[in-house]
Amino acid sequence: MESVQVILSSAPPQTNRDWRARHARKEGMTIMSIVVTGATGQLGRLTVEALLRRGIPAADIIATGRDIAGIKDLADRGVTARRADFADADSLAEAFAGAEKLLLISASVPVDERVANHRRVTDAAVAAGVSLVAYTSTTHADTATTVIGATHRETEAYLRDRGIPSVVLRNGWYLENYTGQLPQILQHGAVVGAAGEGRISAASRADYAEAAAVVLTAEGHAGAVYELGGDASFTLAELAAAISVATGEQVAYADLPVREFAQVLAAAGLPAELAEVLADADLGLSRGEMYTDSGDLRRLIGRPPVTLTEALAALQPL
Repeated sequence: MESVQVILSSAPPQTNRDWRARHARKEGMTIMSIVVTGATGQLGRLTVEALLRRGIPAADIIATGRDIAGIKDLADRGVTARRADFADADSLAEAFAGAEKLLLISASVPVDERVANHRRVTDAAVAAGVSLVAYTSTTHADTATTVIGATHRETEAYLRDRGIPSVVLRNGWYLENYTGQLPQILQHGAVVGAAGEGRISAASRADYAEAAAVVLTAEGHAGAVYELGGDASFTLAELAAAISVATGEQVAYADLPVREFAQVLAAAGLPAELAEVLADADLGLSRGEMYTDSGDLRRLIGRPPVTLTEALAALQPL
């Protein structure tokens, strides 16, 4: 992208606009400035990278976070970095100025603050004249029984109520939720949970980020609701078996009652409220609430999503 930016900056203004218009038409994209919230986090950063790969000029990407020191490296590459605190409406107004499209990555805050924060972001996007909001929701948010699911359902409803064009990305579980725990799993020889035989359509953060970049840069996605997840679903017992095969270490699945699982999480050092939320999420898993066979993720990114087996293989040697 650096070489492209040099060419653009040296061209006369009209030539610059013409080049970008031709490039956008060729790629099926529109000329735009795109805000990525939560760019200091993993999904946000991966989305910025995906936008760059799709040919969006760095200067047209607005990466935001509560502490922009965390995205200084993106700013050094030409990406616009702005402070945006979901709890601070004034910061949102400044961060979203001039934006045409916006990715609202659901906030990693206490559950009871999440909806209020999402509403502030939505209100700021409306005030800024944003033409499309893409929101990272959760699988089957419309029917989910979990506490987390309820926050997403309320946010989706608020987007509709405000009347801003939006696309809902109902992201499933991250593969990294499990591969990131591999050292602890191997240490204890067990995957511990309360998901029963519920199937999980997990995918990698990078694949979800790619899907977000697609809907932000191509036409025809406003009003869509995508149920996103991997094609190769698994149970937690199958996760344990896959880890055993990948590592040569014997790993079993220990299925616990929800209350006991919450106690295990709290004993491991998690705050009690977070332990309750995660145990509740596993209860949702047991009901099939993180399973989808929609194929939406595959169609959006134009290839099969990374599978659990592939993700484990990528971690070798362990």
